[in-house]
Amino acid sequence: MNSLLASHRYIAAPSLLREARYLLGVDGGGTGTRVRLADASGQVLGQAEAGPSALGQGVEQAWIHIEVALSRALEAAGLAPLKRAEVAIGAGLSGGNELALAEKFLARQPGFAAVLLDNDGFTTVLGAHGGRPGAVMAAGTGVVGEALRRDGSRVCVSGWGWITGDEGSGAWLGLRAMRHAQQALDGRVPVTPLARAIWSVAGSKRTDVLAWCSAAGQHGFATLAPLVFEMAAQDATARGFLSDAVAALELLAEVVDPRHELPLALCGSIARRLKSEFSAGVQARCVEPQGDSADGALLMARSELGGLLESR
Repeated sequence: MNSLLASHRYIAAPSLLREARYLLGVDGGGTGTRVRLADASGQVLGQAEAGPSALGQGVEQAWIHIEVALSRALEAAGLAPLKRAEVAIGAGLSGGNELALAEKFLARQPGFAAVLLDNDGFTTVLGAHGGRPGAVMAAGTGVVGEALRRDGSRVCVSGWGWITGDEGSGAWLGLRAMRHAQQALDGRVPVTPLARAIWSVAGSKRTDVLAWCSAAGQHGFATLAPLVFEMAAQDATARGFLSDAVAALELLAEVVDPRHELPLALCGSIARRLKSEFSAGVQARCVEPQGDSADGALLMARSELGGLLESR
């Protein structure tokens, strides 16, 4: 298999591959980390999950959760603990395309044979389409539209992060719901079922809400998104937020592939939950994903490193 756009990734310590016997595909986002462990031929041996490893939430946290997930995958595979130098990693992480975060992440890699890093949107494309050209609308805790075109070029839409962007994501919905609940607490807007649902989580006193928001972070706000869905049947404000999310994601799907030349996979809990709300045009472009971001990360690692491991 040919290398998949290696210039778009950051490579750490490839010279240590002489000890590597296993490949680890990592999908790391703002809610959790999923890994798949494989041998040099790509045969999956075990998989597991751990806490979030989005780089914007901290490089140290990312490495801790990746190692926890690796340990659990080894246990699931019935394998004894390994030396880090026996494992080469392909990682698709939220924030992996931010140079400063990527460099910090790789500088602190704790001794794995190699680390290939890209953002989780790209590994989602690889997993969804088996490494072939295609597009994805990935909306979960965060959101990004990515495509691998037939000429080998890449395009990325949205994915600016939960503070300033990620329209249509779980964190974005949670932020809007919290803002509404705060306004209702002030008396600036009427009290609605959605506001009461948010207060049931964050508290109905100003001090409680401020404390909750201060501690929440991306993952915390994303946990409010299910309340927006739950309240939509009885709350016009919640329905409006979901309509806005659909419009934002429809625009993403249009911009990521304006000529409608590529198969489009919907990935992430929010995108899948809203699928029936998308226009007939978007739904007609959709295909079922062949795999997920962890599959894509493993494919990326095997593309770059598998031949080297097998040829020793």
